[in-house]
Amino acid sequence: MTIPAPYRDWFPEAQLDGTYGFDPPALRRVEPVPVPDGFTERWRAWRADAERIDVSPERTPLGAQDGRRLSIVEHTGADGTRLRAWLAEPLGGPARIGIVHGHGYGGRAAPDFARVPDDAAVIFPVARGLGALNTGVGAPSTRDDHVVAGLEDPDRSVLGLCARDLWLAADALCTLAGPLPLAYVGESFGGGIGALALPWDDRYIAATLVVPSFGQHDERLAVRCLGSGEALRRHVQAHPAARDVLRLFDASTAMLLNRIPVRVEAALWDANVPPQGQFAIANAVARSAGVLELAVLPAGHAAYPGREQLTRAFEDAGRAHLDRARSRDRQERSRDADLAQR
Repeated sequence: MTIPAPYRDWFPEAQLDGTYGFDPPALRRVEPVPVPDGFTERWRAWRADAERIDVSPERTPLGAQDGRRLSIVEHTGADGTRLRAWLAEPLGGPARIGIVHGHGYGGRAAPDFARVPDDAAVIFPVARGLGALNTGVGAPSTRDDHVVAGLEDPDRSVLGLCARDLWLAADALCTLAGPLPLAYVGESFGGGIGALALPWDDRYIAATLVVPSFGQHDERLAVRCLGSGEALRRHVQAHPAARDVLRLFDASTAMLLNRIPVRVEAALWDANVPPQGQFAIANAVARSAGVLELAVLPAGHAAYPGREQLTRAFEDAGRAHLDRARSRDRQERSRDADLAQR
């Protein structure tokens, strides 16, 4: 195995080449998976089902943290399962934007406000089965079992349920904080399920997807990796019928139907989430009715020289991306109001 520079110096004990042989130009040419028959109809039906669910949020106050009022919220999920999340609202005045903030397959142990504006109400949904709040609730708690659970039936696929749960988490946020315009932030697992959920929810004005997973399953299933994709690859080898089910849960396909500005932070090296899948999601956004802002990381799911400084810079750039989207949204609302008065 020949690993290109600088990765052979950064990762001398790497188990595989996290570039998978793709250089930057090749990554920009990775094709998203086209929209298959029945994809749009199935997701619209799931969205309609979710709109009929009473999320019935119940709040448990936790006090103040980082200038915000923090609570745990329990709400109904896509199949009736009660799920828990953290909710934070600004102490200094009313919220002006709502953030739905996903997480990676490591779960979430606590809120993280690095990508959250000061004037935002933010919900941190914790995926069913995972994290500090929902371990063992509604899905398996180990990554490799979680990612393949329910793949014999699209309606019961845990990947699909987690994406659909995001709509209900947004409902809980808007019930408690008011009908705010929404933005999404998600990393890895959270970036992938966010990409699946976003095209069907017109409350969103922007999104940031950081090293997003579940893009371009044709590419992902063809290679070994160290992340959840390896469990998917082995599952499909043992159960070939699952491949057709996975076509409903390809984040690159979903992003072809995107209509909002999306910032994708994609990595050139990533042994956990192969870069070709991440860039397929970005390339899909570029072809969609939305607007792509692409930021390229040297590596994902790994420590490397300068990572902390680059992470801080990308967090700042993500907030700036949201600021621009909010400005466009205000201008569009003002224009629409003027037209309505004429």
